[in-house]
Amino acid sequence: MADAETSRLCIQIVWSHFGPLTAKVAFALLTRGRLSLAQLIRYTKMKPRTARVATLVLVQQNILWHSNTEEEGEMLEFNTLECLMRLRFGRFVWQAEQLFGSSGAEIVQLILDHGKLQQPDVISRLSLNNPKSSSLYSQTLHKLISGAYLKPSTLLSHHSPRDKRIKYEAEEKAKITGFPTAKELREAQETAEARLKREEKEAESVGLDGVYFRVNFDKFNTHIRNKLIEMAAGERFNRSAALVMQATLKATEARQKSVSDARSDPTSTAAIAMLISDDEGLSAGIVTSIKKASSASLVKDYLGLMSAIDNPTPAGKAASFISLTENKVYVEFEIISKRLRRRVLEAVARERHGDDGVRIVRLLLDIGKMDEKQIAKVAMMPNNVVRPLLAALSSDFLISTQEVPRSADRNPTRTFYLWHVDLHKAYSALLGHLYKTLYNIGMRRQAEQEEPTVKAVLAKRARTDVAQDENLLSRMERDVLKEWETKREKLTVLEMRVEEAVFILRDLDKVGSYEDI
Repeated sequence: MADAETSRLCIQIVWSHFGPLTAKVAFALLTRGRLSLAQLIRYTKMKPRTARVATLVLVQQNILWHSNTEEEGEMLEFNTLECLMRLRFGRFVWQAEQLFGSSGAEIVQLILDHGKLQQPDVISRLSLNNPKSSSLYSQTLHKLISGAYLKPSTLLSHHSPRDKRIKYEAEEKAKITGFPTAKELREAQETAEARLKREEKEAESVGLDGVYFRVNFDKFNTHIRNKLIEMAAGERFNRSAALVMQATLKATEARQKSVSDARSDPTSTAAIAMLISDDEGLSAGIVTSIKKASSASLVKDYLGLMSAIDNPTPAGKAASFISLTENKVYVEFEIISKRLRRRVLEAVARERHGDDGVRIVRLLLDIGKMDEKQIAKVAMMPNNVVRPLLAALSSDFLISTQEVPRSADRNPTRTFYLWHVDLHKAYSALLGHLYKTLYNIGMRRQAEQEEPTVKAVLAKRARTDVAQDENLLSRMERDVLKEWETKREKLTVLEMRVEEAVFILRDLDKVGSYEDI
């Protein structure tokens, strides 16, 4: 079950997108866990027909999982991650327009509105007013499918993967003789995850006839990740390095299917140089011994710079963006993702506790567990400053304590207390705060929209005659409308910034791991 902040945000999203009846269904499932339809009707106090329709809407939109087991019968479960993804729908449509033009944006928007659609339904709906455009939409739809931006909606996608994962892990653990070791348990988990992914891939390898297609969020998320990596390279080095990183990611973009990849597929320096025009002026960003260096040699120099080839130490590897192996270039997504998440953690520590708080967090991340006196000595800070700062950082879950008793009775007076950074706990706490911020932004937007004057002007603008000619609005009404649109734009920009931090902490946390975040 989701925590309180996540549940509140999901209920608000469902309410704003589908109305209060579906929000009641979401509230019951989020607060009580998986339920049967009869239990759902009892807890929501809705009429059976209304409850079935609301449930059907959420299933169509992929927000509910349903399963039929021998023990429990048919059960419904809320898909939290699918609901939270709805905050990125606008960005997905914009990305589709950048890649495939207005026809691609219209197709993605239509499928997002309906949850899932068949190919003939998409083409017939979009070409209703202009039958001649059906061939254009058909070609764009084929490009979206072949590029994995759309994927088939299968029976497995409507069932909770957690059930099968638990079942497969139990089967793998049953094969272990004796007491299982940590390595054997990890291998069992990886085998179960690989089996689950193989089944999903086999279920999605179907033809086009009679298949319902839905938007593949993972593919669109790779573009968000690539943009963040490009910006990080620009901040770390310069604009020219960011252009080389952009070309490196572009060279393997077609083969990037998910943000969980630990590294990119290999590419070559020549392939990267071909994607950079000679007018970019790469020579302005790096000093070379050659007076007029070629584009390929400049790209090679930038790749060496971003791979930290001059610092072959663990610290250099941790600060790198790419790796060079046998004339092949790889983008190290896992290393970059860890660094981006750590940067968010340090930014929060600096905002709440100043530079001294960041110093302690960095010290514990680099060295590990330390007691209070060691921290004060190494950080060169007085004890009377370190003690309250450690307590404040701990209250925000940015750092944690490890008890080491000196006696069997675990007496607190004879116990060492070591401070360390529990990254999973810290990131989970930060995610909770970010979800709370997103909920507050949504409530503020709703409150601004329901203000009596604004509500009246919006209702008037919704009329067909006013929609065609806004000059029918008075000057005061136009000023009210302009002020409301300015506030909405500011709230949307703030929401996008917070959602970007959520993407770094939640979606990039899956890189190279098998955890169900």
